[in-house]
Amino acid sequence: MFEIRVICDPDDTDRVTSALTAAFTAEALRSYPARDGKSTRLYLTADHRDLNADFAEHTRARSHAAYVGAPDQRTETDWLLSQANSGRCDREWWLRRAALADRFHPDEQAVYVARSLIALDGADETDNPRDYVRQQYAAWREQNRSHADPNPR
Repeated sequence: MFEIRVICDPDDTDRVTSALTAAFTAEALRSYPARDGKSTRLYLTADHRDLNADFAEHTRARSHAAYVGAPDQRTETDWLLSQANSGRCDREWWLRRAALADRFHPDEQAVYVARSLIALDGADETDNPRDYVRQQYAAWREQNRSHADPNPR
């Protein structure tokens, strides 16, 4: 266990806290005004993350049945960027963004994007937002297969 102290702008408190809890196993977070009266002091009791558990979750996500045959990281990223540049960020965009994050990004980022999809869908928050993404992505892929051209070129 160790103690981390950060002095930051009060507006950055949530971002700093999220980054620290993503990087470390956090126990207690305390917040106090800094001596300058403008900043915030954050104290976090932390420990190193269990990298084996993180790797195991990452491996489970990448090999999940919902992603069998899914586009590779580069192809999906290119599609997301092209759609965002054209102003299209609809449900399909958020679903594919969440699935990409689930497969290739750290847990905290994947959960954040998954919660964005859940909010967009108006769904109830689940215990595991990443499972919600996997279920929705599998359903979306199945639906798109049934509408696909029976004679692909």
